Amino acid sequence: MSERDETTGATQRAEEFLQVFKRGAEFTQDLLKENERLRYQVLKLEQSAGQTGPGRDLDHLQDRITVLESEKREILDRIKAIEQENQDYDNRYSEIEAENNLLANLYISSYQLHSTLDISEIIRIIQEILLNLVGVEQFSIMLLDETRQQLRPLVVEGADPNLVASVRVGEGVIGTIVQTGERRLLKPEGSADVFSAPSAVIPLVVGPDVIGVINIYKLLQQKESFSDIDEELFNLLGAHAATAIFTAMLHLERGSRPVFHDSFFVRMAKTLG
Repeated sequence: MSERDETTGATQRAEEFLQVFKRGAEFTQDLLKENERLRYQVLKLEQSAGQTGPGRDLDHLQDRITVLESEKREILDRIKAIEQENQDYDNRYSEIEAENNLLANLYISSYQLHSTLDISEIIRIIQEILLNLVGVEQFSIMLLDETRQQLRPLVVEGADPNLVASVRVGEGVIGTIVQTGERRLLKPEGSADVFSAPSAVIPLVVGPDVIGVINIYKLLQQKESFSDIDEELFNLLGAHAATAIFTAMLHLERGSRPVFHDSFFVRMAKTLG
C-alpha cells in the first residue's frame, strides 16, 4: 500500500471516530436533558403531594370545626331565646290565670254579698272573703253608731274582743278614716298597737257616707304582705259589702234609713254568737 493510501485511511478512521464521539456527546446531552426533565416532574409531584397531603387535610378539618362551632353557638343562642320566650309565655299565662281567678273571686264574692238580705249571712260572707281569699288571721268589722258618733265593733275574728274598743269619729287612725273615707294600707304588723292603728282600714262606703270600717290586724303566717289582688278585694268589700249591709238594714227597718243603735248591736251579738 502506498503512503497516500495510508494517509487517506487514517483520515477516514479519524472522521468515523469523531462521528461516534459526536453522537456519544449528543446522546449524553439528551440524557442530561431527560434527567433534568424527570427531576422537574418529580419536584412538581412532590409539591403536589405536599399540597394535598396530611397538612392540608388538617387545615380543612380545622376550618370545618370552626364552622361547626359557629353553627353550634348559633343553635345554643336560639335555644336560649326560645327558652326565654317560653318563660315569658309561662309568666304571662300565670298572670292571666291569676287575673281570671281574681275576676272569678270578685264575681262570686259580689254575687254572694247581694244574694241575701240576711245581715248575719252578709257578715259571714265578709268573714269568708277575708279569711279565705285575703288570708287574714285577725280582723274586726265596725259599724257607725250615728247617735253616739262612735264606731262600734260588730265582729272580732281571731283576737280577744276586749282588745277592740269603740272609736269616736275623728279619733285616731280609725276615727279619721270615717271622716275622710280614704283606705289605709300599711305593711302588715307595721304598728306596735295594731288594734288602735291596724295594718289596713277599709271604709265601708255607701254613696257619700261611711257606715263602718273593716280593720285588719294580722295576716296568716304564710302571707307576708298585701297583693294587688288583695287591693281589688278591698275595693269590693269597701263598696259591695257596705251596700249589702245597708240594703239588709233597710229591709230590717222596712224601708227607712237604717240606724245602728244599741238594740241592733245587742240583736247582732246574739245572732252572730
